Amino acid sequence: MRPLMIGCFLAVSIAVPASAQVLKEEPPMGKLMPGVKVLVDNGKCPSGQVLEVTGGDHRKVGGKQQAERSRRCVPR
Repeated sequence: MRPLMIGCFLAVSIAVPASAQVLKEEPPMGKLMPGVKVLVDNGKCPSGQVLEVTGGDHRKVGGKQQAERSRRCVPR
């Protein structure tokens, strides 16, 4: 029973990161997959907030416009 509990604890602690990484600048176009979110502390948001960037692109693929990259300020 004890090894099972230890195994479950280790699996949960590995799966959940302790803290999210905050970037200093936004990744260039084409380097952030659509739908992926990153936090950016570039000074464009009010104090106590960081910029949340959701991946997208401005390119057309196969004649279709892809989802555009979105940005919003969120609490730190």
